[in-house]
Parts: sequence; C-alpha cells; structure tokens
Amino acid sequence: MAGTTPGTPRVLRAMNDRAALDLLLEHGPLSRTRIGKLTGLSKPTASQLLARLEAAGLVVATGTVAGRPGPNAQLYGVNARAAHVAGLDVNARRIVAAVADVTGETVGNFELRTPGRRAESVVRQVAQALDGAVKDAGLTRGDVHRVVIGTPGAFDPGTGRLRYASHLPGWHSPTLLEELAAFLPMPVEYENDVNLVAVAEQRLGAARGHDDFVLLWNEEGLGAALVINGRLHRGFTGGAGEVGFLPVPGAPLVRQVTKVNAGGFQELAGAQVLSRLGRELGIDDELIRASGTHHEVAARLLARAAETAEAGEEGPYPRLLDRFATGLATGLASMTAVLDPEVVVLSGDVIAAGGEPLRCRVEAELTQLAASRPRLIAGEVMHRPVLRGALESALATTRDEVFDTSR
Repeated sequence: MAGTTPGTPRVLRAMNDRAALDLLLEHGPLSRTRIGKLTGLSKPTASQLLARLEAAGLVVATGTVAGRPGPNAQLYGVNARAAHVAGLDVNARRIVAAVADVTGETVGNFELRTPGRRAESVVRQVAQALDGAVKDAGLTRGDVHRVVIGTPGAFDPGTGRLRYASHLPGWHSPTLLEELAAFLPMPVEYENDVNLVAVAEQRLGAARGHDDFVLLWNEEGLGAALVINGRLHRGFTGGAGEVGFLPVPGAPLVRQVTKVNAGGFQELAGAQVLSRLGRELGIDDELIRASGTHHEVAARLLARAAETAEAGEEGPYPRLLDRFATGLATGLASMTAVLDPEVVVLSGDVIAAGGEPLRCRVEAELTQLAASRPRLIAGEVMHRPVLRGALESALATTRDEVFDTSR
C-alpha cells in the first residue's frame, strides 16, 4: 500500500477488500449478507465491496442459496484463476512439481526422476519439472506468478551457494541462482525443505495456532525447522536447523561434518541406525533384509515395532522403540535447552511410522532429559509436505500482491 495514508478511504476500502477475500478463502462461497455480518459492514457497503472485487476479477458469482423465503441469495467466491503459483520439492533422486490456483487447490502435478543426471542440467531439470506441472494444469509458464523451490540444505545469502547438502548433485554452482532467474520469467524463491514442512504444518496442520515450535524431521536425513514468534529462524548462513550435525552424547564425535555430510545426532537417531539397532537386539527378519532405502527400511521396522507395542507384547521390537526414542530425545533435549519451544512437531516418514507408541516414548524421555517440557505432537501434513509448504509459501506472497486493491 505504498503511497497511501493510513485511515484514508482508499486504505480502508483495501483493508475491507482483503478481509472479505480472506473470509472467502476460509469459508468458501458466501452471500452478500453473510459477508456483511462477518466483516461488520452494512449491506450497501458489502454490495459495493463485492462489485469492486468482481470488477477487479478477484471474485466471481458461483451460484445461489435456495430454500429460503424471498429471492435466492447470490453466492460469491474467490476467482480461482486470478493467480497461480508453483512449488518444487527437490532431492537427489527426483524433482516433484505442483501448481496451485490462488485458492490453494492443486491443479497440476509432475514428477521428474533425476538419478545420475549430469550436474550441468539442473536448470533444464527445473524447467522440465515446472513445465510438466504447468501443462498438467492446462496453463503456460507465463501464467505462474511465483515459484518456491524446496531443497535440502540452504542457499547462503552471502554467497548464493547451496550449503549443507553435498549429496545434491549439480546444485552447488555459484551462478546457479542467476541462471535460474534468467531462465524463468517469474519470481523464484528458495527455501530449506524442512522449513517448508514447518510452513505447511503452521498453516494447515499440527502447528496451527503456535508461534514458537520446533519441527523435527526424520526421513532421508535428520533436520529441524525453528519457528520463533511466528517466523522461521534461518540463521546467518541459512543453516539453523541442520541438527543432523549436532554433537550428542551416545554418538562418536564427528569432525569435518560438512565433508562427510554427517554428525552426531544423525549417527545416533537417523534412519540408517534402525537396521543396526534391530540386529543388535536380535531382530533378523525380512524387514531388515528387504531391499529399499535406509528410511524405507527404518519405517517398516518402526511400523512393526509400533504394532507390537500397541498389542502389549514384549521382546526386541518394543526395545527397538525404546532405544530409538532415547536417541531422538537426546538431540531434542539440546534443542529444547536453547529454544524452549511451546511444542515439538514430530514429522517425516520414519517418525510417523512409529506412531503414538514412539511419540509417547520420546516425550517421556524428553521429560527426563530437558528442564522445560514442551508438548510433543505428531505432524498432520502427510502427503508431500515439502511441496505443500512450497505452495503455501508462494501463495502467501502472491495473495498479498494480487489482493492489494489499494494500488
């Protein structure tokens, strides 16, 4: 709202317009009368507001409310085609892209497998994944207002180079961000993948209503997102939350952590330790011998352990849960001592597989290890949470731009 004076009719109209648009996003189509009641505006003012938003292409008539005395009331909803955004979730094996309209509905998806791709093809990979999702949505690349790309690690704001993710081939060129900016016609933002999971949980999932929380993610790697006073804390180089490198009791001290891409907490409680723990406890079955990535094997083991624990059985599987919970709580205790969060959100396929039995064990251990006692809750955004967070991040900025009627 640059160039306007607070309190002027133009600014007040813009504030009312945004309030109405937010209500339509939250509740879906509403009548003029209902919008007036929810905003506190008179019927004439609500009518003027809707006419103004309809003329701007931000709302459309969607139908009528029948079954009441008198004429049927017209319903209005946000014009889904007023803007579109895209999100990309990148790892070493694939890029998943999605396009959402301004209401948040996903309208296009595409997955590009990237194992063994050459380093110099990253710009082409991003373009191919984005174009696949855009085509699936029935749009063109020029219809996308903003793209948010989620990757492991973080781009250092001082150098523009990707840090803390040496396993991501081709993403470490010092000119990569400039090349992508020159190639793509829309604004592009980059965010750590676990931070985007926190965005998804804060907007749509378990962290709604919480301004101070830690999200612990355990899937292909072990990481965290830190939300303080409602905002992501990224750190000076973008490395806040790279807790896999955290030295912890019970694990050998790892030196040159960025070169070996490992650290104490990762070695103590990462997905790769579950097979070893299972063997140490005498578990020798098809779950360990079956093929799959570390986190796929870990998830299978923890799911079996959770089933066994819920059935009240004893044996190696409940002990596996105990050992793994202690490892997770050890790292969380250090984080809790520094941050004192209100809640800790446990997320990622590995932790999710352990279910409530694992969550209860981690919480009990953390009670013994930490002075403050944050509540532990399970993450709710289960399907592609990195991608959902990327879309939500892009939508927040795009809505601010598109819905600003004061300009």
